[in-house]
Amino acid sequence: MSAVSMEALTKVYATGVKALDVLDLQVAHGEFAVLVGPSGCGKTTALRMVAGLEDITSGTLRLGGRVVNGVSPRQRDVAMVFQNYALYPHLTVARNIGFSLENKKIPRAERDERVRAAASVLGLADLLGRKPGQLSGGQRQRVAMGRAIVREPAVFLMDEPLSNLDAKLRVQMRAEILRVHRRVGATTLYVTHDQTEAMTMGDRVAVLRSGRLEQYGTPRDLYDAPASLFVASFIGSPAMNLYEAALEGAADQCVVVLGSQRLTLAPAGAERSGLGAYRGRKVIVGIRPEHFAAPGIEPAAGASLTVDVRLVEPLGNEQLVHFTIDAAQAREDPAEGTDPVAEGEIMAATAANGVAVTGPRVPVRAGSRVTFGVDLEQLYFFDPDTREAIETGR
Repeated sequence: MSAVSMEALTKVYATGVKALDVLDLQVAHGEFAVLVGPSGCGKTTALRMVAGLEDITSGTLRLGGRVVNGVSPRQRDVAMVFQNYALYPHLTVARNIGFSLENKKIPRAERDERVRAAASVLGLADLLGRKPGQLSGGQRQRVAMGRAIVREPAVFLMDEPLSNLDAKLRVQMRAEILRVHRRVGATTLYVTHDQTEAMTMGDRVAVLRSGRLEQYGTPRDLYDAPASLFVASFIGSPAMNLYEAALEGAADQCVVVLGSQRLTLAPAGAERSGLGAYRGRKVIVGIRPEHFAAPGIEPAAGASLTVDVRLVEPLGNEQLVHFTIDAAQAREDPAEGTDPVAEGEIMAATAANGVAVTGPRVPVRAGSRVTFGVDLEQLYFFDPDTREAIETGR
């Protein structure tokens, strides 16, 4: 029996806007599940429906096997951690953590014991007498988590709890949240727009788009076998390179035509299930930036691309090589699922349509022409009409 079960869950507002469209999702007991997607995809709406803060238009919501469609938030045995912490500024850390217990008239001795236990788990034992204004952002977030933990709920709900923190503190708090989750063991449903958070934290990750579920699986599933062009473009940093291409070749050979260049799949690769039906047809091919071999390493015949380098970004442990090839770039909504500053503006400013990841000391310069080897076993293929992955058995 799932701890959280969403069956055809749908939310339509009075304005006619459909925020959630027939969402089916099962979260197991003790699992840390993440809802991820761009702004407006419905992930926070789904979380608020589980909490009872949004009415359900249609569908069924079960918590621990019990249908809770009409059950009030107080009776759902869930605790929510909000993006803005929602702490009482005039109360101490101890009283903020124990506020819900006070409301439930829990005896003082038991309340104090539970507050101290939660504070110990979160490293707040020495801060119980302080008020929120005397705490750092990370400490305030831990207090918000403590307020949820002390209730001992069946399900934790977290709505972008790290979005107000700086980059370094977000990394620290990711580890902190996972440590607390492992120690407490409660089912957690976590919402974020940050795919790095989703991939590093989730036991399973649900990718949402325009109110619909695109794919639900482990982080490795999403990375290795994206079900659609959207998931392929959303999961991975830097994002997957996606190009319009064609498949040619005889029965024992398959050639991927990318502009004026060709990648030749080995006979075994040519027979990968699913690709045979696309010979002589258009496809979309995907190459992850990390699946290029550095220049200077002799590639196998038919397994290389020659590119014009536009920009090299050194990042210390690696470098990003932005390049151009004469193949048309394929996109699943250019503005959706990517950071426009980190990717879109760089691509536009440099006229690049691809990026490769290399070691930090690979000698590549902007303005040069280089040849990258391509790992042909790691190519991804998508139907240009349905935008769904072509099953290749890779």
